[in-house]
Amino acid sequence: MRRNIDTEAKNFYKSLFHVVGPIAIQNLISAAVSSADVIMLGFVGQTSIAAVSLASNVMFILIMIATGLSSGLVMMAAQYWGKQDYNSIRTLHGIALRISASFGLLFTFAAFFVPKFLIGIFTSDEGLIEVGSSYIKAMSLSYVCFAISQIFQAGFKSIERVKIVTVITATSLSLNIILNAVFIFGIFGVPKLGAMGVGLATSISRLIELIFCVIYGYLQKDVKFRFSNLLRFNKLLTSDFFKYSLPALGNELVWGAGFATYSVILGHMGEDIVAANSVVNVVRNLCTVLCFGMAYGGAVVLGKSMGAGDMELAERNARRLIKSTFVAGIAGALLLISLKPLLPLIADLSENAARYRDILLYINAFSVAAASLNTVLICGIFRAGGDAKFGFIMDCVFMWGISVPLGLLSAFVFKLQPLWIYFILYLDEFEKMPVIIIRYFKKKWLKNITRDL
Repeated sequence: MRRNIDTEAKNFYKSLFHVVGPIAIQNLISAAVSSADVIMLGFVGQTSIAAVSLASNVMFILIMIATGLSSGLVMMAAQYWGKQDYNSIRTLHGIALRISASFGLLFTFAAFFVPKFLIGIFTSDEGLIEVGSSYIKAMSLSYVCFAISQIFQAGFKSIERVKIVTVITATSLSLNIILNAVFIFGIFGVPKLGAMGVGLATSISRLIELIFCVIYGYLQKDVKFRFSNLLRFNKLLTSDFFKYSLPALGNELVWGAGFATYSVILGHMGEDIVAANSVVNVVRNLCTVLCFGMAYGGAVVLGKSMGAGDMELAERNARRLIKSTFVAGIAGALLLISLKPLLPLIADLSENAARYRDILLYINAFSVAAASLNTVLICGIFRAGGDAKFGFIMDCVFMWGISVPLGLLSAFVFKLQPLWIYFILYLDEFEKMPVIIIRYFKKKWLKNITRDL
């Protein structure tokens, strides 16, 4: 019996590594590109760093939408993959693609025609608005390309074709870094475009990424991910997709809008706190790629077991996933603190901004461990069984019912110092943790959500 358990655990970690490894590498590359953006913009000036940091909230909101739809697709397609129902997976891909592409087009038009309105949501500083709007307009094409490519990549992940996603992302983001250098520093006789150059580089690299996704999707022999899936319709699957993906989408939007609101609050606290936060976020993203990759990748492994009807195996593997992700979260927090001596190398900040940066580092390390546990439960384990509604409720209650109101009161009524406001905003992970753990032990997430079609 003990040998069977050991073999089972070994098989789980092997499957988890197969899925999570490429996802973690993909996230690491993405974080590295963000780091490169900040480092290169550091040569332009602190204003450019702050402006791009605020303007990036527009893409952040779209990322939340695409992530919600991608989670819904992975949630359902992974279970149908366990059932080997390829036809249903293609139909689900078409449903997600229609919705995500529509949002992408909306963001593209808004970014191109009213960029100053978008950046004006996050700050009233005229200097930041001017620089940020040029960045957003140059980014406009990237929004629709990103929205479509993310659905293709979610489809690949749901059937465990994660290595190709890493290859595509690595190619695209490597190109992004090269083009950033060209447009920021004016290499090869190109005019120095500063923040606008970063946006232009992103648009070009996202277009290339989409082209690669489409080509690979057309080359598949079993589950064919193609634009023709847009024309596939099934009333029951559409109903199921909305049933399970809308709460995931709502969860990502509520969470993303909450963090965007945090940025709005910080944006009114001055350039120093915004610039400091952008630098710390770069390091935090690098240090948490493994634990968050495990949380999202684990949903594929667990969903496959549930779709195949093996609930006992899924439950045991969920426990293994929690332990692994939490350990990775603690390691990420310790790594974050250990990188403090390197922070001055990322960007040359003012004395006050540098003081903020060092304190924000510890606040973020404090929250990473809690965030890893909450994320693996909400985005990994609960969503694997179709239980996305609970996460949506949690962020509505704790983020919008507690953290955002406290942040607004602290900033605009009590007028606390920026560091206290930041600390208050980042307490939400600890506020909701006990309720999330109780939900896990109730096992309502443990279910097969596939249909016999």
